Amino acid sequence: MKNDDLHGNAPDEAGVALLLIDVINDLDFPDGEQLLGHALPMAHRIVALKREARRLGIPVVYVNDNFGRWQSNFHAQVEHCLRDDVPGRPIVELLAPGEEDYFVLKPKHSGFFSTTLDILLEYLKAESLILTGIAGNICVLFTANDAYMRDFSLFVPGDCVASNTEEENRYALEQMGRVLKADTRPSTELDLGGFARPAARAPGGRRSGGRGTGGDG
Repeated sequence: MKNDDLHGNAPDEAGVALLLIDVINDLDFPDGEQLLGHALPMAHRIVALKREARRLGIPVVYVNDNFGRWQSNFHAQVEHCLRDDVPGRPIVELLAPGEEDYFVLKPKHSGFFSTTLDILLEYLKAESLILTGIAGNICVLFTANDAYMRDFSLFVPGDCVASNTEEENRYALEQMGRVLKADTRPSTELDLGGFARPAARAPGGRRSGGRGTGGDG
């Protein structure tokens, strides 16, 4: 029989998980300052969303780029962003992970590609995902696409994702809403209390195949 708690390392269980995508980021690249202008207001919204999620027992997962290095260390990246004078420091100061948070390092755009995210979400018994972070039109979009293909219900609060331009962000949200059935209402309109309950499992431990609630077609 499969161990239900992943050897004690995934103690949380909820119908939904909150994903913070690439928020631990020094933004030390061309256009990083431009992205910062959009990402800083986003970070303040995510702070409030994360606080409410933890209050309700909803697991928080940092899904972060490994910056092209398989030797990457997530906590070293956090320290780098907090210690050094980098553009992304104000965001990391707001969104630094706590001891109770989970993290997954990804080598490419999608949080699911060559990572442990799938198995972590299975043990957390998540049926729905709330996606937040940067960039909305790249890594958030790619992660949302792979989540949709795995039959997760998707919520992508429009005020909790940021891209280099408002136009790019708006277009990405429209695509996620229309094609991936994501609910893109602002975080202030999400009722997290409705998510805070264990997910029902179909026989054999498989997800019941929920779908997103937003978008057309």
